[in-house]
Amino acid sequence: MPVGDIRPIKASLREHYKALRRQMKPEQKAQRDRQIAARVRGLWQYKRCRQLLTYVSTAIEVDTLAIIRRALADGKQVAVPRCVPGTRDMEFYYISGLEDLEPGSFGVLEPRPEICRKATDFTSGLCLVPALCYDWRGYRLGYGKGYYDRFLAGFGGHMIGICYSDCVRRRLPHGRYDRPVELLVTDRYLRRTVE
Repeated sequence: MPVGDIRPIKASLREHYKALRRQMKPEQKAQRDRQIAARVRGLWQYKRCRQLLTYVSTAIEVDTLAIIRRALADGKQVAVPRCVPGTRDMEFYYISGLEDLEPGSFGVLEPRPEICRKATDFTSGLCLVPALCYDWRGYRLGYGKGYYDRFLAGFGGHMIGICYSDCVRRRLPHGRYDRPVELLVTDRYLRRTVE
């Protein structure tokens, strides 16, 4: 990738992949979401983890609500992020069910800090990382706010990307400090991204 300002390229890619997701028929999206959730549940990283860190999905993202319900039923600690007001940081809180969530930053459901315990030790964690698009090497195109980039910089557990197969490209522009996920889970395949 040539050196230069990659922000306009990323902005254009974001619009493309948002539009692609909005065009997906509801029944097609639901089927793909089920396929991705089933693949996640079959992973050894999922089976062995005691702690699942996951985003709470919006309408155009891979549905995580079913994954959250299943992980709770499987006896895992489930932690979801809350944006820290006035910063570009986020903190994870354990939830016992979807009723522990409320609309937060950007209209995304977030944990209610007054009833949820903050997660601080992520050594046994598996993090499902959101993205609009991934590339074959596990680099992601996020929404451009940098919340996950900051969190993942210090995260020591397993990082798995979940994405629709038609939102995966051969290569994406990325920065020097971006961390790739180790495995990509789509509706059609699993792809190991790091050697």
